Formats: sequence, structure tokens, C-alpha cells
Amino acid sequence: MQSPNIQDKQNTAVVLLNMGGPNSLFEVKTFLQNMFADPYILPIKSNFLRSMVGSFIVHKRLEEAQSNYQKIGGKSPLVGHTFQLCAMLQTMEPQIYFTYAMRYTPPFADIVAQDLKERGIQKVVLFSMYPHFSYTTTASSMEDILRAFKANKFTPKIVQVERYYKDKRYNLAIVERIKEALGGEDCRDFHLVFSAHSLPQRNIDNGDPYQKEILENVEILESLFKEFGLEFASIKVAYQSKIGPIKWLEPNLQDILPYYQNKKLLIYPISFTMDNSETDFELSYQYKLEAQKYKIQDYRVAKCPNSTQDFATCILELIQNAEPLVY
Repeated sequence: MQSPNIQDKQNTAVVLLNMGGPNSLFEVKTFLQNMFADPYILPIKSNFLRSMVGSFIVHKRLEEAQSNYQKIGGKSPLVGHTFQLCAMLQTMEPQIYFTYAMRYTPPFADIVAQDLKERGIQKVVLFSMYPHFSYTTTASSMEDILRAFKANKFTPKIVQVERYYKDKRYNLAIVERIKEALGGEDCRDFHLVFSAHSLPQRNIDNGDPYQKEILENVEILESLFKEFGLEFASIKVAYQSKIGPIKWLEPNLQDILPYYQNKKLLIYPISFTMDNSETDFELSYQYKLEAQKYKIQDYRVAKCPNSTQDFATCILELIQNAEPLVY
């Protein structure tokens, strides 16, 4: 979108796309049901078989998942952070309408499509809240809202922002979150682990670019660290949230924690822009207990960009330079 004038802005909406998260313990079941109904998450061609397997997984995981959310306040922090980010973006650019659509929990794409149509929106920027492209996240969310547009006979000019892990402004926001987590302490005393949500290895073998983009992002950040004079004791990439018996990306974060015994460890959740259950529960609660068990001297988890002003500014600049979608 090339620097729209005031009239264009008044007819423009930006939709932030994300997975979503339960807004209450009652919504955990809905979240899990919708997630395991997604063919990108559970790649079973038959809708009937996918429904059967998904129902089995939900039944098996529901109680534990509800217990986990209970430990972080009874809901996912993701929706709240997204709401706050939209509010900040709206304040910074009041002539554009900012909203968000979630893949597995409200607000769903269909409701958002209806709202945009009723507002007379003529141009929509679909902005992925995932900085790296994966079919399981970015493609799933983009396809979902495009289906909703078609079902509602809503035909705006569409612009997509599918990935931005190479953007310097975005990476500077990450550096700031890491510096905040250090709190002025010497980074040379800390081992830095970039933790990314894992994927089955078969997804990568089948052409998903996610892992490649994660590793490229880490290389970019290492270059930025040199510019800022940040030198860590070591830097490593690991993966979290593995489930099931099949082969997933390695190394698994939980498996490498014992190697940091008596050391200081800083985790940055590189695959997320918004804190969620995987950062607030898995990294900051569950693995913190593991860190204590392994006698890790200092265990810290940096915050995601969330609704910080530098991230909001980055988003505004990214949408200004995005190219229209060509059908």
C-alpha cells in the first residue's frame, strides 16, 4: 500500500491475524476443537476421520489444558495484548480502521468480514501476527479470512503482509525486549536461547519454509547484537511444544535445559509477536520449574513485542510498503 492519502485511509482497514486463545476456561474446549479441525494442523484428508481423531485428542488434552490456563489467570493473554495493540495503532493512525480476527477463538473471520462490509471498507490489509511464514499458521489464517470475505460477498482491494522477520525495525524491537529482560546486567553472563514453536519434521520435508526463516532471523539478530555490542556467553536455537510420537524439529528446549546447570539462561520466544500460553505458561512457568530442578542459576524469559510502541510503529511502516494481492 503506497502511502495512501487521507481519503484512501478513511476506506482502509487493517486486520491483524492470529491463532487466538481461550478468553475463559469454558472456551478452552472450543479452542482445541477448532485447532484440531484445521487440516493444516491435523493433516488428514477425510473430514470425518479428522473430526474423529480431533475429538479424541481434545478429550485427552482438555483437562490438562484447562489446568494450564488456570495457572496463568484462566485465559490466554494473547487476545488482550492484541486488543491493546489495535488500540495503540488506532491512536497512532486514526484514519485507518484497525481490527483483528482469530483462527480458533472469537472474533472469528466471518464476523470481522461482516463488520468490514457494513463499514463500507474498500481496502483491507491482512497482517499476519506470525513473523515467519508457515502453512500451519500464516496460510491457515489468510485462507480462513479470504473464505469469509467470499462467503459474505465482500470484495475489497486486498493487501497481505505474510512475513517480516527480515525487517530491521521488527528486529530492533526484539533487541529491545531482550535488553529489557537483561535489566542492565552483563549479557556476557547469560546464555541466550531462541525458542520457537516446533513443527513436525515432515512439514519441513514437505516444503514448509518455517524453520529456514527462523534460522535466518537468528542470523540477522546476531548481526544486530554486534552493532549494539551485545555479546552473550552462547546463542542457540531450540523448539518447544512438541506433542505426539512423530519426529519434530530438534533440539527440543526441554531436553537441553540440563546443559545450563549453574548458568544464567535467557529465553526469547522468537516465533511469537504476542505473549500467549506457550510463553506465559510453558516457558515462564513450566520450564522455570524445570530450570530450578536442574539448578539453573538464573532463568529468564523475555517478553514478546506485544503492544509496545516500537512494534506498533513497525506495523504501520510495513503496511505502508505492502503490495496489493494479485489474484
